Amino acid sequence: MKHDGEPHTLAAAYALDALGTEEHEAFLAHLERCASCTAEVSGFSATAARLAAAVGVPAPAHMKQAVMERVDTVRQLPPQVRSARSVRLGTVLMRKAGPFAVAASLVTAVAFGAIAVRQHQQAEQARTQAQQADRQVRVLTGVMTAPDARTVHGRTSTGASTSVVTSARLGQAVFLSSGLPPAAAGQTYQLWFDDRGTMRPAGLLQQDGALLMQGAPGRARAVGLTLEPAGGSPRPTTRPLMLLNLPT
Repeated sequence: MKHDGEPHTLAAAYALDALGTEEHEAFLAHLERCASCTAEVSGFSATAARLAAAVGVPAPAHMKQAVMERVDTVRQLPPQVRSARSVRLGTVLMRKAGPFAVAASLVTAVAFGAIAVRQHQQAEQARTQAQQADRQVRVLTGVMTAPDARTVHGRTSTGASTSVVTSARLGQAVFLSSGLPPAAAGQTYQLWFDDRGTMRPAGLLQQDGALLMQGAPGRARAVGLTLEPAGGSPRPTTRPLMLLNLPT
């Protein structure tokens, strides 16, 4: 992995445990005396942990409650010995209440069926979200640990720490931030590729984290970050919070 000989560029790879033995030891020694890299490693590690946690799919909370409620309605009773009169009376009652009993059974069956369908749909939705999160983690990790990965660091005007990792071979770029406050209601952060003065939209984010930027870096010379109306803008409408030059 190429890092321009600067130990500061190894923070992301170190957080993902993607350094070789020599690089790991060298960066560990550097980390002991570099407060900036210590903060960046902490931010990258937190981001990686959030992405990994997104892959886990816990069972929906209502599932246990629904099961426990059903258990309470199905009770095993001891056998009872009834007299012939009780049997005859029960038969008469069953004949008279037959239609109502059937209707009640149908309502119960439909209700349980609806619960089962809803739980199945929710489980499928959770499974789909987990698969999407897993793919996202794999893509982000692939870019950040690519053999030709190039990393640059910077800060926003608000003091947030930012990094951009690019891979020319993959034609992809990852944006990472630490200390970026959540966007206000009705607003969003928007990333841009600076194509020699022309700003090209590259993705939206609401707060800290890692994001695979939209589109290939191509010949972009910088990455910008602005605060835009919710949904984004075709071109920047505010002053850049950050304009980070990409490695040539």
